[in-house]
Amino acid sequence: MKKRGVVFCAILGIVFTASTNIMAQSKGHTANTGFKVEAEAFHDLQLLRYEIPGWNELSLQQKQLAYYLYEAALCGRDIIYDQKSKNGLLLRKTIEAAYGSYKGDKKNADWKKFEEYCGRFWFSNGNHHHYGNEKFIPECSYEYFAKVIKGSNAKLLPTEKGESVDAFLARIKPLVYDLNVEPKVVDLRPNIDNVVNSSNNFYEGVTQKEVEDYYAKFDTKGNAPSWGLNSKVVKEGGEVKELVWKLGGMYGPAIDKIIYWLKKATSVAENSNQKRALSLLTAFYMSGDLRVFDDYCIAWVSDTASRIDVVNGFIEVYLDAIGKKGSFESTVSMKDMEATKRIKAIADNAQWFEDNSPLMPTHKKKSVKGITAKAITVIVECGDAAPSTPIGINLPNADWIRKEHGSKSVSLSNIINSYNIASAKGGMVDEFAINSEVKARAKKYGNLAADLHTDMHECIGHASGQINEGVETTDKTLKNYASCLEEARADLVGLYYIMDQKLVDIGVMPSKEVGMAGYYSYMMNGLMTQLTRIKPGDQLEEAHMRNRALNAHWVYEMGKKDNVVQMVKKDGKTYVQINDYDKLRTLFGQLLREIQRIKSEGDYEAGKNLVETYGVKVDPVLHKEILERYAKLDIKPYRGFIQPKLIPVLEGDKITDVKVEYPESFFKQMMEYGREYGYLPVKN
Repeated sequence: MKKRGVVFCAILGIVFTASTNIMAQSKGHTANTGFKVEAEAFHDLQLLRYEIPGWNELSLQQKQLAYYLYEAALCGRDIIYDQKSKNGLLLRKTIEAAYGSYKGDKKNADWKKFEEYCGRFWFSNGNHHHYGNEKFIPECSYEYFAKVIKGSNAKLLPTEKGESVDAFLARIKPLVYDLNVEPKVVDLRPNIDNVVNSSNNFYEGVTQKEVEDYYAKFDTKGNAPSWGLNSKVVKEGGEVKELVWKLGGMYGPAIDKIIYWLKKATSVAENSNQKRALSLLTAFYMSGDLRVFDDYCIAWVSDTASRIDVVNGFIEVYLDAIGKKGSFESTVSMKDMEATKRIKAIADNAQWFEDNSPLMPTHKKKSVKGITAKAITVIVECGDAAPSTPIGINLPNADWIRKEHGSKSVSLSNIINSYNIASAKGGMVDEFAINSEVKARAKKYGNLAADLHTDMHECIGHASGQINEGVETTDKTLKNYASCLEEARADLVGLYYIMDQKLVDIGVMPSKEVGMAGYYSYMMNGLMTQLTRIKPGDQLEEAHMRNRALNAHWVYEMGKKDNVVQMVKKDGKTYVQINDYDKLRTLFGQLLREIQRIKSEGDYEAGKNLVETYGVKVDPVLHKEILERYAKLDIKPYRGFIQPKLIPVLEGDKITDVKVEYPESFFKQMMEYGREYGYLPVKN
């Protein structure tokens, strides 16, 4: 399974945020009180900023290492735009040219609409919503859009040789304004060709059956690589083939720059284990050999001593409807020494959690190996990890590597800290929580409940359970439902144990009231408040949203006879009411047992039935009510980040220090990135 790497912001809901409990805070965050977290806001997006506390504690060698990895991360930025759409770079360079060179009036309403489109495009790494995957278009008219393009520097536009601006506009008009052209980057609907109907750039000219037949010849049992992770599948001359993402291959110019900076990073590695891991990552980019990537993953897991760490590569497969192609992403980080204590306490007890889980005995791991858990301070993120970022990461994704060599589970402490600061003004809790008791518990324990659930989701959730011998990888057995079911399974592990006395005994939470806060938040979000993120008439598409709806709706339905959870009306508004937290825990355990069985046995029909029955459909009447209530709160449903900037201090060619700068404008940063890291050519 290659879909376990990220848990997105507000996975427990944006309902409960401002905890005052000391266990919810990272003592490592001694950020200056004058730092402003919130930046620009537009459409449904709020941009935030984060600090890098502890930066000045690093040695010069560590700062150099971080800087080289920072550059390697940003050099891959073009790749994600091309992966999301074969027209992604064409459109991005078009809006960059217009935004930067248009000399007309920039104070009128139409310009503001054009500017907002640019911001949304950059935030989503293309013109498909970063969360919902559906195409969006400018709110200004095409006539105004054309006026801006014509009023820009024609030399900067990515036109073909000899092509007039009018001809260029005619060519890109449907790409920008026609919602029927590339309508959805990932289409997970059942009973359709998910490859043909998804507009990502992972496949071209091939059907889902042709892709599946192509990969059927690869051995996927045992210690097999994640075939297809780093390639595009096309048909040339009637033959299905791969275009591999490597040096000299597809994305070669950007990968060449990544390799350059990885080699410099290797020269200042903290220790031999890290040096070996970085050398293998470089070798993978040079060869495109997935066996080398597996060797790199094993070496990376083995490096537990380094303060500076990096994720860089083709990692998560959420953008591929059939779960094979990895999106480029990179996260450069340093260990948060103090905040690591909580997540490490959970990892140290991983075997206890596995032994005491409600799974069938044959689906439990007899020996849970090598979970390295820590909290990290993010230095920079890029690709599929930015501007919308995970708050937890668990890698590597290959089941056999996790089983034999272990995994790294991390919580992004400074990212979470910025989210918490930005959310402290509240609003959601007062509107959607059912009574004063629930509200008080949420405000006291909400952040800690969310942090613990994320820790357990990543640390013991994705590391738990095992596939039956002889069962193929889940991208083959569970197909387009694999991502949702894996995230649901990991969520359920966290939910089952957040109400366990064990967490009190190991000192990570003060009482089971934390679990009660987490349960209410999860049920509220899964049944109601996450619907603020989709438009009227839409069904749930994104894997994390589907997983939360599946879990919440299943336990709600299964608990009806005992009134475990109710949807009640008060003053004309709908609320969630939990009547029995212990029975709710039992239901979460029963669902966990079933989803693990589905994964272990590769039971596609049972998995499909669960997702389609509980994880997709939306009640339009309830949805309308929630949107109306939410609209009054003046809260943006999505948040993402402006990245810090590392600036080397030079004496000649020698780096003597690396300074950190905190940009304040998302728009300026996107334009700067376009100028400095635009290595891939536009293919017209």
